[in-house]
Amino acid sequence: MATDLHGTVSSSAPTGRSEPAVRVEGLTRSFDGRAVVDGLDLPLDAGEFTVLLGRSGCGKSALLRVLAGLDREIEGTVLVPKRRAVAFQAPRLMPWKRVWRNILLGLPGKPERAVAERALEEVGLGARSGAWPTTLSGGGAQRASLARALVREPDLLLLDEPFGALDALTRIRARHLVAELWQRRGCAVLLITHNVVEALLLADRALVMRDGTIAYETPVAVDRPRAVSGPESAALRSRLLTELGVESTAAPAKAV
Repeated sequence: MATDLHGTVSSSAPTGRSEPAVRVEGLTRSFDGRAVVDGLDLPLDAGEFTVLLGRSGCGKSALLRVLAGLDREIEGTVLVPKRRAVAFQAPRLMPWKRVWRNILLGLPGKPERAVAERALEEVGLGARSGAWPTTLSGGGAQRASLARALVREPDLLLLDEPFGALDALTRIRARHLVAELWQRRGCAVLLITHNVVEALLLADRALVMRDGTIAYETPVAVDRPRAVSGPESAALRSRLLTELGVESTAAPAKAV
C-alpha cells in the first residue's frame, strides 16, 4: 500500500512484478521563486539501499523532507509507502522523557513499553531504556533515534546525515549497525550523506545530486562485506568524487 503526498491512496496492481517502493516524477520544490528540487525523477526499489550524495545546497535535504511527508508544497508526483520513518543527524530526543518513551513518540494508540524495548534491544541499547537522553553518548543517542524509526516497521527508512556528528570510531560502528538493520529488516533505505566512503560501503546504488536533479547514478556492484581499498571500489570512488567536483587522489580512502 502506498500513498501520494496529496492524500490519495493506491496499491500496486497484480502484474507479477513488484512496484518501486518510491516513485518520484517531475518533482519540483521552489523557495522564493528558485527551484531547489527541479523536475526530479527518482524510483527506489523495495529493499534497495540507495545513497544520495551531493554538495550542500543541491537539494538533498529538501528531497528527503518531501519523501518524509514534512513538506507538501510541491509540484509533480511523489508516491511513497505509508509506513516510512526518518532519522536525522541530530537525534532530536526529548530530554524530559525517558529513552523508551522517546521511542514511542508519535505512535498511534497506547503502545506498551515492551514495544520500545524490543526496538532498543535491536540497536544494542536495551539496557538504557529507562535512562534519560542526556546521559547517552552521541552514538547512543543516534542508536535511540534509529530505534524510534524502526519501531514504526517502515517500508522506507530515510536517513539524513545520521553519522555526520559522530567521532570516527563511533561512525564506523554506526555504519555497521545500519547495514545489519537493513539486511535484517529488508526495507528500502535512502541515506543522504557527503561521504563517498559511506556510499562505497553501504549502497546498492549511488546517486549524485546537482542543481536540484539527479546528475549521475551508478550501481555499486561490489560483493559484501566490502572494503574501500579494492580496485573496483577505488575506481568508483574516483568517479563519484569527480561527479561531486572534488579532485580525486591516488591515496586510498579511509573507512571513516
